[in-house]
Parts: sequence; C-alpha cells; structure tokens
Amino acid sequence: MRYERRQYGYLTGGVILLMVVILLGVIFSIEDPGVAPVLGIIIGVLMGAELLFMSLRVAVDASCVKLSFGVGLIRRRIPMERIELATPVRNSWWYGLGIRLTPHGWMWNIQGLDAVELTYTNGRRFRIGTAEPEELSSAINAACGGLRQD
Repeated sequence: MRYERRQYGYLTGGVILLMVVILLGVIFSIEDPGVAPVLGIIIGVLMGAELLFMSLRVAVDASCVKLSFGVGLIRRRIPMERIELATPVRNSWWYGLGIRLTPHGWMWNIQGLDAVELTYTNGRRFRIGTAEPEELSSAINAACGGLRQD
C-alpha cells in the first residue's frame, strides 16, 4: 500500500511571518543604523527556520517510511524491517511541535495532537504527527505485513 501526505504548520508559519513583519517595521522606523544589520540577521534566521519546518511530508511504500521537514534538509528513512507495529495515538499538548523527545520516544510533529506510534522490533518507539492517524497506521501495517509474509 502506498501513502503520501504533506501537512503544513500554519500556526508556526503565521507566528514567524508576524515576527518578520514586526521586525521589518522596526528596521524601517528606527533611526540607529547599527541595529538594522542585527535585526536583518534575526529575520534571516527566522526565514531559514520557516523553510526548514514549514511542512512535514510522510511517504510510505513497500520498503520504508520516509519523513522530511520543509524543503527536505531534515529527513529520516525508516526501513519496514525495523517496524513491528504502527498504532494511532494522541499526544499530550505539552509534547509540542517539531522534533522532540517524549516519554514515548522521539516524535516528529508539525501540527495537532494526533499521531502514529511506531513500535520497532527492538522495542523502541517513534511517533509521527499526522492529521490521518488511521490511514497512516493502516498503510504502514499493510506494508509491514507484506514484508513478513514473503
């Protein structure tokens, strides 16, 4: 079973955009020319963060689960041989967004509280934030089941 979805972090992106607009307003209203380069660097860092974390792409095929944030510089490939089971779960709000270490193992999340928890064959766990936990877990379990029946 093939699955591919991209989620966008609208809240995070909106907050970053608002911060950039405010900083641009400060740059154009301030009279001290020495402050503008510092604020310009801060704007550059914020825009870089936006490019890196604006979305989360999840793709499942017969061989692996592929994850990538934003433009794809931050990515992960999880071979199906490592996955024992995929289960829909709900994260606590305090786990946050982005790449986090939670009490349930590492988590990649861009928005919301729904996720799929992967249980690896070695017992470790990894969570993938998704708006479609049932569809994603079904796709992963179908791919894992196909591998084990060969």
